[in-house]
Amino acid sequence: MTQTYLLLHGGAGPQSVAAFAERLAAEAGARVLAPTHPGFDGTERPAHIDSVRALAAHYRDYLDELGVRDVTVIGNSIGGWIAAELALLGSPRVARIVLVDAVGVEVPGHPVADFFNLTPAQIAAASYYEPQKFAVDPARMAGNRTALAVYAGEPSMVDPTLLARLQGVPNPALVVWGDSDGIADSDYGRAFAEAIPGARFVVLERTGHLPQIENPDGLLDVVRGWVADAPKAAHPLTFHLTPEEGL
Repeated sequence: MTQTYLLLHGGAGPQSVAAFAERLAAEAGARVLAPTHPGFDGTERPAHIDSVRALAAHYRDYLDELGVRDVTVIGNSIGGWIAAELALLGSPRVARIVLVDAVGVEVPGHPVADFFNLTPAQIAAASYYEPQKFAVDPARMAGNRTALAVYAGEPSMVDPTLLARLQGVPNPALVVWGDSDGIADSDYGRAFAEAIPGARFVVLERTGHLPQIENPDGLLDVVRGWVADAPKAAHPLTFHLTPEEGL
């Protein structure tokens, strides 16, 4: 049976996952759904979709409409937050979740970067291990900030209740983090993983906040290997991978 993935982008917008979606579909032989969050890239945002939880409910309904099953949800940044909330809704269509440098939890001593007060250059510096290789489109970013502020809240991009609620995630979970993430550091990621029962935590070396762009080979290897193994670990496991290594 063809594996179905729901790939949820972060504040960088749908273009930040487009190339990875194509690779995942081609190399994993999978069906990949990569929607644009309402309000991003000039799309309309219905008034009732005004929070991350509401957005998660929107994607629960989306999966119901499609009638798909055994879905692996992959979310980067705020997309990871959405994926976690979607898992907490208990949809029987969601089999497992992959949180890639997710935000949304509050971890003492490890705050999420004040994204809304950073310049495009500062965002690039915080987002990549080698920021000089990647450009940030200020016009597109400015257009998406409004929708991001509605969903995630300005300036914190956290829900103080989420960390405790993650104990209720019923699905196997993989948490993947770039060791050079300047938006949310790897200790933040570790806390995210430890809050989810049985979650596996994998660190990608020489990688920032957007592994699907900066280290797609490493991310693809980790995701494919983990999905194939259908993990049922009782405690968080940690691995450190370089961009040249697989799982």
